[in-house]
Amino acid sequence: MKKRESPLPFALMLALGGCSLAPAYQPPATPSAQTYRDLGPWVAAQPSDQAPRDHWWQLYADGDLDALQAKLLANNADLAAALAHYQQAQAYALQARSGLFPQLGSGATGVRERQSDHAPPMRNPNAPADYDVYSVGAQASYEVDLWGRVRNTVEAGRDNALAAAADLASAQLSLQAQLADNYVQLRGLDQQIELLQQTIQAYEKALKLTQTLHAGGIVSGLDVSRAQTQLADARSQSSQALAQRTLIQDAIAVLVGENAANFQLPARTELMVVPVIPLDVPSTLLQRRPDVAAAERRVAAANAGIGVARAAWFPSLTLNAQAGFQSTGWANLLTAGNRIWALGPTLAFDLFDGGYRKAAVAAAKAKTDEAGATYRGVVLTAFQQVQDNLALLDHLGEARANQKDAADAAQHALDLSMSQYKHGAVSYLDVVQAQTTALQEKRGLLQLDTQRLRASVQLIRALGGGWSVEQLARK
Repeated sequence: MKKRESPLPFALMLALGGCSLAPAYQPPATPSAQTYRDLGPWVAAQPSDQAPRDHWWQLYADGDLDALQAKLLANNADLAAALAHYQQAQAYALQARSGLFPQLGSGATGVRERQSDHAPPMRNPNAPADYDVYSVGAQASYEVDLWGRVRNTVEAGRDNALAAAADLASAQLSLQAQLADNYVQLRGLDQQIELLQQTIQAYEKALKLTQTLHAGGIVSGLDVSRAQTQLADARSQSSQALAQRTLIQDAIAVLVGENAANFQLPARTELMVVPVIPLDVPSTLLQRRPDVAAAERRVAAANAGIGVARAAWFPSLTLNAQAGFQSTGWANLLTAGNRIWALGPTLAFDLFDGGYRKAAVAAAKAKTDEAGATYRGVVLTAFQQVQDNLALLDHLGEARANQKDAADAAQHALDLSMSQYKHGAVSYLDVVQAQTTALQEKRGLLQLDTQRLRASVQLIRALGGGWSVEQLARK
């Protein structure tokens, strides 16, 4: 009766094959609040009420901005570089995954050899000293992952690839927000330039009035000089605004991948409205920011690296197999008598390494601590950015209401001063002061509108745009 083999060795191998020396992973704890402190122009987000998943800038309802964002996705050089980096990370993950499978190879050789006359013969003593050796065969090897080294390497590679995917999303979000911010500034400058052009026209009329009154001997030449000064100053401000617009336009050209010398956006002065932004509770921010997701995946990858470093303390077991044919001539190479084969395991263990493995484990633990601290810092920065931009929107909204009252009052004062000046009731100095104040208050109002729009863009960026951590599963 044939003796039945015990299943214990196989069970032991399977048990060892499932072993992992990496610590149980838990994302680092981070402080979080239940609500945001400031109030502002947003609504509580519902499950179906988020910023558009891939086109959050459509909240601004601007066709030109939509077209520019499409060009950015297609042509931006920095985004292309981030995509290439992600593709590298994917390739490295696939390289690591190959360790889960046997390595197969084949080869053929044909060499002429000579054995020494004075060394012990390696062949039949009657055989010639010079001879040919031909061989053809295949070999296979497989590392039995007893301690989880391969699996943890694969896990670290996968987590690094996921982090790179989140980095790509973060780079895309950053560039999209930068483009939207520049576009908002450009439209704000268009409004200021239009205001300055209207102001220049009003000042030209005022100058003609003073020149007419001066010609009639009603006012002195001082009034004419003051009117000329105001006009020249307004023209200077207009030139400065045009210069700023050119710089912003050139920055947009680079973002959309076009030559600044050939790129031009026509002026538009329509008022852009600050959108209503759906806002989740603070804890969901960790799921909506790609940079937070990237930092968390790097903690997981570093944690798996501890398992890889620890596995070096234990023996490695490799199963090897080789088979083929060997002969002194090609003619009869593939015959049964020329068959060769080898089969057996290799067990390797480092007895002394001068502290290398101990240092590697310490380095892996320190890397995990570093990644955890970086993750906590990214999370805290994310909360700060949301809170800061909420506060900006809140307080700038109040400031805009007050600024609007100030601009209206300054315009009324200017109208009164011009009317009284025409009747000789006030000096032109009063008109100049009223003109200066009115222009400052109107420009201040336009600048506040631009600041609020920019704060809304940065708030959407701080909230993660339309991105969520669920997208990592689709990479």
